[in-house]
Amino acid sequence: MSIEEQITNGVIAGIKALYGADVSAEQVQLQKTKKEFKGHLTLVVFPFLRISKKSPEQTAQEIGEYLRSNLPDVVEDFNVIKGFLNLTVASACWIGLLSEINQAPSYGTTEATDQSPLVMIEYSSPNTNKPLHLGHIRNNLLGYSLAEIMKANGYKVVKTNIVNDRGIHICKSMLAWQKWGNGETPESSGKKGDHLIGDYYVLFDQHYKKELKELEAKGLTKEQAEAQSTLMAEAREMLRQWEAGDLAVRTLWETMNSWVYAGFADTYKRMGVDFDKIYYESETYLEGKNEVLRGVEEGIFYQKEDGSVWADLTKDGLDEKLLLRADGTSVYMTQDIGTAKLRFDDYPINKMIYVVGNEQNYHFQVLSILLDKLGFAFGKGLVHFSYGMVELPEGKMKSREGTVVDADDLMDEMINTAREISQELGKLDGLTAEEAEDIVRMVGLGSLKYFILKVDPRKNMTFNPKESIDFNGNTGPFIQYTYARIRSVFRKAAEQGIQIPDQLAVTALSEKEEGLIQKVAEYKSIVQEAAKEYSPALIANYIYDLVKEYNQFYHDFSILREENADLRDFRLALSANIAKVVKSGMSLLGIEVPERM
Repeated sequence: MSIEEQITNGVIAGIKALYGADVSAEQVQLQKTKKEFKGHLTLVVFPFLRISKKSPEQTAQEIGEYLRSNLPDVVEDFNVIKGFLNLTVASACWIGLLSEINQAPSYGTTEATDQSPLVMIEYSSPNTNKPLHLGHIRNNLLGYSLAEIMKANGYKVVKTNIVNDRGIHICKSMLAWQKWGNGETPESSGKKGDHLIGDYYVLFDQHYKKELKELEAKGLTKEQAEAQSTLMAEAREMLRQWEAGDLAVRTLWETMNSWVYAGFADTYKRMGVDFDKIYYESETYLEGKNEVLRGVEEGIFYQKEDGSVWADLTKDGLDEKLLLRADGTSVYMTQDIGTAKLRFDDYPINKMIYVVGNEQNYHFQVLSILLDKLGFAFGKGLVHFSYGMVELPEGKMKSREGTVVDADDLMDEMINTAREISQELGKLDGLTAEEAEDIVRMVGLGSLKYFILKVDPRKNMTFNPKESIDFNGNTGPFIQYTYARIRSVFRKAAEQGIQIPDQLAVTALSEKEEGLIQKVAEYKSIVQEAAKEYSPALIANYIYDLVKEYNQFYHDFSILREENADLRDFRLALSANIAKVVKSGMSLLGIEVPERM
């Protein structure tokens, strides 16, 4: 039974004994005592005033005295601040709790069973006309971390990706390569395939803008120029040919997409994210088209005279939504309907989570309604994990204009910066070249991941590369260095033949040590809360707080030099379990921690 459960039971018994009334465990509000007050746990007594018919201070005093008398092994002391009863928990309880945590190799996490619900999490969703960029990095890191957090809460998880491999934007890159590529390939250019195709997407936009400018110079309005653009007309015709199955267009499409997929695979591997199942819009849009046409037949949707298909959502407080264009081509919504159907055909999904930016809030609101109207039981239960945009200090990025920061370039920059700073600070001294490069990679990518994941996902954020690589403050390197510091203590302990005993013999602890055990024990509830709130930031900031507290302890207390062997062994056990929780928490963020630095 946990310390909180023992105290809760004591309070329930105390209320009965003191005031002759029954209360439930839900009415007993225990919270961590604020730092400015003495104590570990605080009981809020206001809910009991109508039972005690006494002042908050007197009620708290009486309950405190009851707990100290009847739970002496748990409640060592108490103090009253207005309607709050601050309880000091006996050292023996904290030592016992640390022993329990020490015996649980995977403390704070739960393994899935055959009966566990299945959660499918969609993230990444790249287009095959450009490389992954900074926005994709936040998406991938959030999606992967959320999957790890759900696994840690005992769910079965399927990580999935939907690749946007068809549509007008793909045709723009294809057309540009056809016109101006001169047969260029990743091999002939020395470029990653996704970067090469992204260059042609930018090139199309440059030629298109030039054409519009020439048309406008002849006296056409912007709208007239766009309507008369031969380049855009060619791109639309290519899309029509693709949907008609034209062999030449399809062959070019397959070739260029294969270059992109090879590039994506490298980026994903380096970023440390993966997928259990990848869907492709080229394979799901027809399924969506069939569902939309079924909707027309059943009177759920309607068709206009021009042949386009629409959903009237005015009764749902929304507007009318286009589902098929007049020429029969699909829109994103159609594809998402098809993808959702295929996924639920493929897996017994209990919960479907879409990790997509907040600019798509309306889209997923509509998708949920449309799936429900089409009779899919899972329609209403879809979860849109909506996250904020990420920008650089210089501002917004645009793919068409080539002002996007590629994921590969950013990872290169982070690793190079980590190398420079680590060398300056002497963090790589005494390491082989191979060890140093591995640590530099961990620190560079850890900086990037932590800086992004520590922010509340719902908020927009500015990613500042320079701020993220700092061995002090709320950063990945600060946490990684602390973990390496603890591992260094254990290497020294091993050299001295010191091992942590199975039973801890220490009897009294300092407030700092008790507070650290309490902090370590919180990990379990933090992991649960992170899944409930869909927020890796809760884990990131908890780990930082734990590491910050440990560093103060490390500075103020001796570990291996402690003359009292029982106290030394306890501090080693405490350090070991802090390292265990740090490694576990960072792994839920997709971040590696080095054994030495």
